[in-house]
Amino acid sequence: MLTADYDRLGLTPGDVVLDLGCGFGRHAFEAARRGAHVVALDAGRAEVEGVAAIFAAMTDAGEISARDVAAAVVQGDALHLPFADATFDRVICSEVLEHIPDDRAAMAELTRVLRPGGTMAVTVPRFGPELINWALSDEYHMVPGGHVRLYRRRVLEQRLVATGLRVRGHHYAHGLHSPYWWLKCLVGTTNDDHPLVRSYHRLLVWDIVKAPWLTRSAERVLAPVMGKSLVVYLTRVAT
Repeated sequence: MLTADYDRLGLTPGDVVLDLGCGFGRHAFEAARRGAHVVALDAGRAEVEGVAAIFAAMTDAGEISARDVAAAVVQGDALHLPFADATFDRVICSEVLEHIPDDRAAMAELTRVLRPGGTMAVTVPRFGPELINWALSDEYHMVPGGHVRLYRRRVLEQRLVATGLRVRGHHYAHGLHSPYWWLKCLVGTTNDDHPLVRSYHRLLVWDIVKAPWLTRSAERVLAPVMGKSLVVYLTRVAT
């Protein structure tokens, strides 16, 4: 389940891509499938080890070619990226900045490692649906490593532009997911055994695995209205 749109990002085979805060690798894996050279970075050891294992399995299965695609996994800090200036053609930062107290420093690092003319996709929780989550449940965000802020699009874009980027466009994603998180906030964010939560989760899995016409049509209608994620596309200003 991707949040960033690779066509809008401008990803092409041979691009060098950074997936910052890769989690368990969904964006990194798709970039590699499309022929990009990928560096997946996360602060968590479990995430890094999991992504490395799946990259190895993809190579063994012939899903990606070790000869044509380089895939590296790094455990690191978003405030001190271990890369030279202008290393990457594309940067993806999905659902990360809302966790980082010094988000401006992280944005500056993302811009530093992107080459002039390169493109970036940044995704964060959308203000409206996220505000409802915060209102329904303190447990949702008041946890170690949880969300430390809500972003309005204007504020997010202004902070990114201040680092030397230009906004190219935006959209919203995951309209089906907002009601799921509202439900979880109502019954308890760790209460995965609640019958309504389990039923809705099965619906989301069906959508992700099968992509049926019914749920895909619903997503196209709901995403602009109440999509859980805001996705902003930017270009580093050439100097």
